[in-house]
Amino acid sequence: MTILVKIFGELRTKIENQIIKDNSPLNIYIEADKVNTILDILNIFSIEKEETSHIFVNGVYSGFDKSVKDGDRVGIFPRRMCLLYKWYFTRAND
Repeated sequence: MTILVKIFGELRTKIENQIIKDNSPLNIYIEADKVNTILDILNIFSIEKEETSHIFVNGVYSGFDKSVKDGDRVGIFPRRMCLLYKWYFTRAND
């Protein structure tokens, strides 16, 4: 059972043993039984909340307390790739 985590921008450099070839996001599969929320995923990759600008779970703008489960797709964007979502959309939390 896995969760697909897509890590964008300079956050990709924080992930060990990954080769960055172009501007594509890193696609990393993690075991779903190791995580419950977005914050758990950030902790796995040693990413601080302050380093992120927005996070999506299955295409929905989400907060750090959003729960994740098997089969979910999570996109994590750094501050330097900030979008206007934070001003116009409400974050989904549980």
